[in-house]
Amino acid sequence: MKINEMIKQKRIEQKLTQEQVAKYLGVSTPAVNKWEKGTSYPDITLLPPLARLLHTDLNTLLSFHETLTDREIALFLNDLSAIADQDGFQTAYDTALEKIRLFPTCDSLILNSALFLEGCLIYKKGHPSKDTEQYQEKIENLFLRAAESNDLNVRSQAQAQLISKYIERKEYEQAQTLIDQLPDAIWTDKKQLQANLFIASERYSDAAKLAEEKLLSQASELHCTLITLLEIALKEQRNEDAEYIANVSKSTATALDQWEYAAYVAHFQLHCAKKERIKTLKTFLQMIRSLSKKWDLNASPLYRHIKTKSVDTAFGSTIKKTLLNSLKEEPEYDFLNISENISEDTLSELLATEEEKELHH
Repeated sequence: MKINEMIKQKRIEQKLTQEQVAKYLGVSTPAVNKWEKGTSYPDITLLPPLARLLHTDLNTLLSFHETLTDREIALFLNDLSAIADQDGFQTAYDTALEKIRLFPTCDSLILNSALFLEGCLIYKKGHPSKDTEQYQEKIENLFLRAAESNDLNVRSQAQAQLISKYIERKEYEQAQTLIDQLPDAIWTDKKQLQANLFIASERYSDAAKLAEEKLLSQASELHCTLITLLEIALKEQRNEDAEYIANVSKSTATALDQWEYAAYVAHFQLHCAKKERIKTLKTFLQMIRSLSKKWDLNASPLYRHIKTKSVDTAFGSTIKKTLLNSLKEEPEYDFLNISENISEDTLSELLATEEEKELHH
């Protein structure tokens, strides 16, 4: 809440008129009116008596907070997303840094801003410039700040991001140092104990929601683990094992009612590694098409109690465009012989032509 809004709110709470406030402080009524409209502000020497008159303290009057709530951060990120779409990445980037400047000790804000900005670079949200190194270095510095947080959750998330970056850059010693700093899992499962308590208290809906959230999280973790096993099998040239793992990944994603997109990822990586052009294109097309389908989480009996939020309809389109462009731009897909930007329809036609050629061979 801004200072003008706070002055008005506290004045009304004390059942004072603008004229009374003006009289007590020795100023004009129009001056008080301007304070409440936000067109001007009280002189600094008037702040202590104004706070006393309104029965509040200076921190409250000035709307001073050392940190932001989770809800305030979520709302800010929503605003940041809109800014990126309307005014471009640079404006969103500057807005995020300014917010962090205002709340330099809010570690959760620093972490979430870094995650959002990095996501923009990956999915080209807000059309960032091609020279992204200048941004990546500053975003990594935000993760480094968050990694020093006293909040275990914030610190661990930031460290996980840094570990991935270090591994990607083959800075393995730095990655290992951070991995060693991560806390081991505690021997008891706090969420399971809480669910047990909810059941004992006949709070079945709360117990179900907690269990469903845990399952959803574990399903995502299981998917990542299977992809890791697939990558290892491929590097060790255990192709039969890789095929088996890819099949398990697909069946697991289907059994646990995950986003359809997740069911195709393992086979896509498998076919890419084996340079199987038609199979890669076919699986890629399935992935692309799945992005246009809504994932109705609550339609599954496994996730009836989880509250879902509306998904930005442009999100799938943005990812789809990025993935399609990657077929031409990324060296690992050179074997697909895609020499120009391609659309979903064009890809479908290309695949049909290739399958027809293979049939006649």
